[in-house]
Amino acid sequence: MQTPTYLARRGQLETYFDRTAAEAWERLTSNAPVSRIRATVRAGRDRMRATLLDWLPHDLTGARLLDAGCGTGALSVEAAPRGAAVVAIDLAGNLVEVARQRIAASGCRGIELKVGDMLDPALGTFDHVVAMDSLIHYPKPELVGMLAGLAARASHSVVFTFAPRTPALSAMHAVGRFFPRSDRAPAIEPISEISLRDGIAHKAELAGWVAGRSERVVSGFYTSQAMELSRK
Repeated sequence: MQTPTYLARRGQLETYFDRTAAEAWERLTSNAPVSRIRATVRAGRDRMRATLLDWLPHDLTGARLLDAGCGTGALSVEAAPRGAAVVAIDLAGNLVEVARQRIAASGCRGIELKVGDMLDPALGTFDHVVAMDSLIHYPKPELVGMLAGLAARASHSVVFTFAPRTPALSAMHAVGRFFPRSDRAPAIEPISEISLRDGIAHKAELAGWVAGRSERVVSGFYTSQAMELSRK
């Protein structure tokens, strides 16, 4: 599961979100004023979060939910009041601390915050797993392998996002390579939906799962696609 490519990219993500971009990410995920470009990203993320939550049962009483790559905890704060016992985990300790402060301020209960790897088997088993924009930086083989790892610990569904292969997104990805290394976010990995579905269908560890609903959210500089895996 933890291939050299996965480990290398995980290390880049931890450094970027825990150090380089921690303050910017905290601001983006708040109500603080941001640039017009970042406002489109914020709006897109809000729409995507609403989509993923809509795909979960409205009543999550008694269910255990993994928020895989929780960032500053917005999704967890919306899922917990629906009755879920949420385990929220992220590589970036600084973002998890922001989540801790926001959850405390909200008075929300039922959320267990952790710093670490979303694939850690020690987290236990879950009814549902949500991975919002936390898999978009991995090439397809690693992404499909990560889905298999998450599905192995889920009894009902895994809802996640990936970066769809579109001309506009591919162009932005290419342009980003010209920025100074110190200014670059870890690269996203655009994947076609057809290719991803094929990879899921041919992954032996996902034989008991089917890729179902899919929905793309485009908002200015934010493009991401949701997909649902469910038990056959």
